[in-house]
Amino acid sequence: MLSRRAILALPLAAACRSPKAVFRGYAFIANQEGHALAAVDLQALAVARHIPLDGAPTQVAAAWTRSSIYALTPETGTVHEIQSDRLSFLRKLTVASTALSMRLDPGGQALYVLASEPRALIRVGLDSFRVEWRLILPGTPLDFDITADGTTGAVSLGASVHFVDLAAQKLGAHVGTRDGNGDFGAARFRSDGRALIACDRSARLVSIYDVASAQLITHLPVPLRPETLCFKPDGGQLFITGEGMDAVVIVNPFETEVAETVLAGHAPGAMAASNNDLVIANPQSGDVSILDILSRKLVAVVSVGNDPGFVAITPGDQFALVLNRKSGDVAVLRIGAVQRNRYSPAAPLIVIPVGSRPVSAAMPGV
Repeated sequence: MLSRRAILALPLAAACRSPKAVFRGYAFIANQEGHALAAVDLQALAVARHIPLDGAPTQVAAAWTRSSIYALTPETGTVHEIQSDRLSFLRKLTVASTALSMRLDPGGQALYVLASEPRALIRVGLDSFRVEWRLILPGTPLDFDITADGTTGAVSLGASVHFVDLAAQKLGAHVGTRDGNGDFGAARFRSDGRALIACDRSARLVSIYDVASAQLITHLPVPLRPETLCFKPDGGQLFITGEGMDAVVIVNPFETEVAETVLAGHAPGAMAASNNDLVIANPQSGDVSILDILSRKLVAVVSVGNDPGFVAITPGDQFALVLNRKSGDVAVLRIGAVQRNRYSPAAPLIVIPVGSRPVSAAMPGV
């Protein structure tokens, strides 16, 4: 890997520092074992500050309507608010004994927390920073999503997936297998909000349901256990990885079809998509695979570090940030500078130590 000084000396890197190319902001990295957020200056490509938290964060989210970053510490069921412009802790709110995940309301006015104890979906108003309501769930939740207009939610409960009327604060219809033996994990709405994509892991099925009628549109068999989902920014393609095959499955959600299955490294996991490329983390081999979305061809493999487990794309598709859990650092990869059609162990790459077990990243405006 090239050193930070060597990379910044390259003419290519100098060009990247032009006002048009550089995202002048911070990436906030959740260090799970370090009980802190690391604020990485994406212009200087260095850690600007570590912000300690009372708990082990596993997820961060950025609000586009305010200068705030939100971090979830599941073991304490607490949401922490960070001032992104001042890089300082602001306040925290405990909403449950234990929590699983969180999502920002698309309108930017609230935050939803999926809790496991008690089993509930919880809405937190961001102005008041108080719980506005709790919806008790009929089973142990695993995952949830919200439509782009913020009116409808969906909560995966393993055997079934329940729709949620968010305005009325009540459960709606549920979908699942006829025998009730589904193993639903990830669930995501299509970008137009008219279809729900739910992954039955044991059956290796991607099931697509009509939201208005809660009726099945189709089952799509896939050759792996569908666990990790990633949409292209425009929502036109869905990428899926999971145990059982060293590949990524490409689904066209509007055509409700599996387009292709592409070999994509060794035990691929987390992904992030730019407009042109899909960056896929391979934790066991310590590298990322880069898939050209248009051609659906694997065009590069880049060594990044020890146990990459999360990928984020910076605004303007300039950098891919790859979080290495075991080595405690972030590999900053300039996507456009990667040499195509080759294995690139020393690609244009900067590695920034950020803390102990980085697991999630968020950037204001993203």
